[in-house]
Amino acid sequence: MKQVLVVDDEKLIVKGIKFSLEQDDMEVDAAYDGETALSMIKEKEYDIILLDIMLPGLTGLEICQQVREFSNVPIIMLTAKGDDMDKILGLEYGADDYITKPFNILEVKARIKAIMRRGSKAGAKAEASKTIERGDLTIDVDGRRIYISGKEINLTAKEFDILLLLVTNPNKVYSRENLLEVVWGKDYIGDARTVDVHVRRLREKIEENSSDPKYVHTKWGVGYFFRQ
Repeated sequence: MKQVLVVDDEKLIVKGIKFSLEQDDMEVDAAYDGETALSMIKEKEYDIILLDIMLPGLTGLEICQQVREFSNVPIIMLTAKGDDMDKILGLEYGADDYITKPFNILEVKARIKAIMRRGSKAGAKAEASKTIERGDLTIDVDGRRIYISGKEINLTAKEFDILLLLVTNPNKVYSRENLLEVVWGKDYIGDARTVDVHVRRLREKIEENSSDPKYVHTKWGVGYFFRQ
């Protein structure tokens, strides 16, 4: 069973999400404050975390930032309606996606399943080769890990999917809209800034100089590509 942690101080919201996900054979834990959530994440390996930004104690952003120091577990932030800054900050701090309150539980379930679906288009071309090597870059496809000159780099689920898609399609330029459709799915209702934030964070992690990238390049006015 997939292990899910729902973190929100509104107990009715947690109860509704928990009930719905359990109908899809997921095991759901709940936390109602930041400190408890962080402790649970350190003690148990979850497949995905739903994390509200406004929490007693540690905020969702602080939790996300601390979790990224030791784990690449997928995180979906729950943000207030129309609060674009929270969405951007969530992505900057390492979240993989965000959902705006109030939300439809069907949307929540769709986002969770999309992130959990490891057999994504990004990995389809890599199935024949379990390990991909491009210069100093090594990608362990099954383990969803990457290494630069032998050193492991901790990527979020979406950062990994973007890199894998570009590496397995060298020199092909993907627009932000293309990346949203392939990596996030056709039904994703977010905007192109999501892609820009993830690419920027990806570069900060894998490039020696993110302003002069070696791996993920920009074709101005068009999109992003991996140069081979």
